[in-house]
Amino acid sequence: MRTQTKETQAALTPEKALELLEAGNSRFRSNLKANRDLLEQVNTTAGGQYPFAVILSCIDSRTSAELIFDQGLGDIFSIRVAGNVLNDDILGSMEFACKVAGSRLIVVLGHSACGAVKGACEGAQLGHLSGLLDKIRPSVESAIEDGELPRDELVQKVAEKNVERVVQSIRNESPILKDMITQGQAGITGAMYCVESGTVEFQPLICGSRS
Repeated sequence: MRTQTKETQAALTPEKALELLEAGNSRFRSNLKANRDLLEQVNTTAGGQYPFAVILSCIDSRTSAELIFDQGLGDIFSIRVAGNVLNDDILGSMEFACKVAGSRLIVVLGHSACGAVKGACEGAQLGHLSGLLDKIRPSVESAIEDGELPRDELVQKVAEKNVERVVQSIRNESPILKDMITQGQAGITGAMYCVESGTVEFQPLICGSRS
């Protein structure tokens, strides 16, 4: 499989970009990795990169976006931070990915059994991690308001709500990305990865004038 080029990237829609990720995750779950010549991709991307998507995911060692979506060199921008939280640097990176580098899709990817989410649920305090967990705590409060849940179910619900909040925050806090999404130049979606099965479940794609 060849890496993305300027021409193939330009021909993609947000919907098609999402289909590429869905197909890649299907291959991953089936252990049918696409045949790639990585050295050839090194040479191909030496003069420029044209990723079709930017993915914000957790640093969890089980959630490498390139692997679980079966993508090669130059295919996606991968942003990783504990709890897939949002800050100004990440927003700026997304604006670069979409407005400057031409990516068609933003994905906020949470996952099951997330350690950062567990820490936020438990009120953990640890150096600079405390400030990061504070970004997740509004999702904890929202989940608790919905009713008492067993611990594992609470962690899953908080992780899902955290993804939804980050998707909304991206649209609220970046006029550049909001305009691109409204104009259909880019799309945004949330997703959850199951560390037990390798399956990614996507939320509905947001793209176009009704965004």
